[in-house]
Amino acid sequence: MAQPVTPTVVTEDTITDLAASRWGTAHDPRTAELLTALVRHLHAFARETRLTEAEWMAAVRWLTEVGQISDDKREEFILASDVLGLSMLVVQQNHRFAEGATPATVLGPFHIEGSPELGYGADMSDGLPGTPLWVHGTVRSLDGSPIPGAVLDVWQADSDGAYESQLDVDEARLRGKYTAREDGTYCVRTIAPLGYAIPMDGPVGRLISQTEISHYRPAHVHFLLNVPGFEPLITHLFREGAQYLDSDVVFGVKRELVVTFTERDPGPTPDGGHSDVPWCEAAYDFVLQPR
Repeated sequence: MAQPVTPTVVTEDTITDLAASRWGTAHDPRTAELLTALVRHLHAFARETRLTEAEWMAAVRWLTEVGQISDDKREEFILASDVLGLSMLVVQQNHRFAEGATPATVLGPFHIEGSPELGYGADMSDGLPGTPLWVHGTVRSLDGSPIPGAVLDVWQADSDGAYESQLDVDEARLRGKYTAREDGTYCVRTIAPLGYAIPMDGPVGRLISQTEISHYRPAHVHFLLNVPGFEPLITHLFREGAQYLDSDVVFGVKRELVVTFTERDPGPTPDGGHSDVPWCEAAYDFVLQPR
């Protein structure tokens, strides 16, 4: 005759250990570590804040809305991670580069794969309004040696603060891939970026609007370099003197990434060409850390 099963008594004091024990059965050790820690920290949050049922339900609905508004162009979960500081914390934990290497920052929610390949000094703004900007320099290793053939994946917002992924367009807009020459030099032509507000029409924006947090990002251009033999680098270049450098909503600004945009009169440009209108020049060397 089978022995009767004694049900486990679940109380406020025992539920955390019981839940962590169950999730600790994950087959992969790292997954087990992550999930048990998640359970313990979630439960600790609920206890510390004395979370109510109404607040719990509001959080569930908010997360549901974050998922519902996300699609192949809008990454609202990444935006939520960015504004909570989680994205930048993960970046800093995982990219502790040596002194002298270009520091990493957040990817952001607007990167698009498959940008077109552009030549040295080619214009990725393709006639869009704005002050012409040439960004140029060298891609090199920590020891100073140039890295020929390094590909720089570049993207930015337009003069209205909108990225291609936010617009109903069918062709590449303000993004491109530039390849460093044999001596490691590169040259990007674009338009000078402006500061902009993150999307405020979704659940993340609604949450921020309940605080005194600035919802603006300072003027910047994104760069992604993934070169064999070197640590991948995702970073920005920020315009010196731009608004919001001290209050970037995604915590992405680092002193080493703030660059002077020198204003130039019409004349010769760094790619060997000529500008008929005033333009800006930003010189920056990307320094990669070997793996």
